[in-house]
Amino acid sequence: MSDRKRTYRMKQRAESQEATRLRITESAVALHQTLGPAQTTMAAVAEHAGVQRSTLYRHFRDEAALFEACSTHWYAQHPRPDVTDWREIADPDERLRAGLTALYAWYRDAGDMLELLLRDEKLVPSVEQRFGRFHVMLAAAADILIAGRGLRGRSGARVRAAIDLALRFETWRTLCREGDLDDAEAVELAVSLVAVAKSGSDPKV
Repeated sequence: MSDRKRTYRMKQRAESQEATRLRITESAVALHQTLGPAQTTMAAVAEHAGVQRSTLYRHFRDEAALFEACSTHWYAQHPRPDVTDWREIADPDERLRAGLTALYAWYRDAGDMLELLLRDEKLVPSVEQRFGRFHVMLAAAADILIAGRGLRGRSGARVRAAIDLALRFETWRTLCREGDLDDAEAVELAVSLVAVAKSGSDPKV
């Protein structure tokens, strides 16, 4: 066999292996988004991908390795907002509005998967480890959104609590999925909550 043919066959084999790995990864993503990680077995992923379990394990040694690939693939398609960009907005209220607008748009795009990841993170160690980055992002976002407000004591505690609440996926889900608000309405309601927390007055009903 000539060197050219050998090189060509090696390239074909590598491309085939990469295609198989991608098909397995996409199958894991699909099952995680419909069943959730806790109910997705390696056998189910292999069946969904149309490969033998031995083939799956050649590409991914265990569930943690598969989840890492699945998570990387999914986040590439659904990138999280870069909360550090929010620092460029000097006015705290404008920063809050812009930040929540970006975050709520991501929640709407990624909500089906986030719902199941939040449900299963305490059940699957690899999910808890990888998904911890989501909670780190929210904590960083809260620090950025409260910066420059010059608040201390109880007023500062109320505003921080209101911002933490506004950032939670569960809050967006309650307002938009269950309450049928659009994202813009939910953002304005959250901004109003923070304003009430700052003033220390009770919301008018």
